Amino acid sequence: MIVCVAGNPSIDKLFEVGRLRPGEIHRPDAFVALPGGKGIHVAQVASALGARAVATGVLAGHAGAWVERELAAQGVAGRFAWGAGETRSSLSVADVRTGRLTEFYEDGPPARAQDWSALVELVRELLEGAAWLALAGSLPAAADVEGYPRLIAAARAAGVPVALDSRGPALARALAGGPELVKINAQEAAELLGAPVEDVEQARAAAIELRARAGGGGHAAAVTLGERGMVLVDPGGGAWHGAVQARGSYPVGSGDALLAGMLTALVAAEREPRETVGERWRRAAALGLGAAAANAEVRGAGLLEADRARELAARALIAPLASAAD
Repeated sequence: MIVCVAGNPSIDKLFEVGRLRPGEIHRPDAFVALPGGKGIHVAQVASALGARAVATGVLAGHAGAWVERELAAQGVAGRFAWGAGETRSSLSVADVRTGRLTEFYEDGPPARAQDWSALVELVRELLEGAAWLALAGSLPAAADVEGYPRLIAAARAAGVPVALDSRGPALARALAGGPELVKINAQEAAELLGAPVEDVEQARAAAIELRARAGGGGHAAAVTLGERGMVLVDPGGGAWHGAVQARGSYPVGSGDALLAGMLTALVAAEREPRETVGERWRRAAALGLGAAAANAEVRGAGLLEADRARELAARALIAPLASAAD
C-alpha cells in the first residue's frame, strides 16, 4: 500500500472560458470541482493505476467533509485527521484561446499542533504493511515546518521508504530527514538551490545535489521540466532524461500523477527481483511520464484513463545521461 499524505488538502476547482479578460464578468463553458492537494492527487492516480493507496491529511469543516465524500465516491480510500476552520479551495481558470492556466491558491486554515499530532499517530497506524509513504504538498499557513520530518522519522522506524514532493522551508527541512525519493519541479529546485534550472543539464545537476542532500547513494531525485519531461538520478547513481511526445490542455496535477506512476511501478517491481536498479527506475520513470501526460488530457487534476497512461508510458523516450559519479 502507498500511504499518501496531503500536506495541505483542498477543493480543486477548474473553470474553462473561451477567453480570459481581466476585469470582466465570465460565464464558464465548463466547470469541475474535485478533491485536491498533491497527496490526494497521488492517491487518486495510484488507485486508478491499480495500486493500493490511501489518502490522508488534516481536513476541516464542510469543505473537508465534501472532500472525504468525493474521494469515497471515486473509490479512493481515505483516512483523515480533523482540524478547525474550513479546508481551502484552489481555482484554475483555463483560457481556451491561449491554452494557458491562471491559478489561485488559498493558504488554508493554520494547522494546530494537536491536529498535526493526530495526523502523525494516524500515519503511524497506516504505515503497518505500507510499501511507500508519499509526502506531497506544501504545509498550511503557520504550520510547524517540522511536520514532514516527524512523518519521515515515523516511516524510518517502520522500515518504510519515503517519497517527498514539497517546496520552500518544508522541503528544505524534510530533505535532511533522508527521503528515499525526492521529486520536485524545476522552479522549486531553483528556489531551493539558488541556481537556475532551465534545461536538461541544469536539471541533472539539481537532481544530483538533491540526491546528495537526501543522503547520496541509495537515494533518488527527480526534477520535472514540464513538457520537456524529467531528469532522474536513481539510487545507484544512474542519470536519465525522459519525455513523452504528448501535450494535454490540463496540466494541473501532472507532477502528482508522475509521482503516483513512479511509486505504482516501484511497488510492482518488488515482484521482479531480477531487475537491476537501473531497469526498475527506468520503468518507474516511464509510467510516471505516461501518467503525467494522461492526466493533462483530462479536465480536472488527479484524473486519468489508466490504459492511456500505460500507452503513453510505452512511448516514453528515456535516454541515459552522465551518471552522478561523472
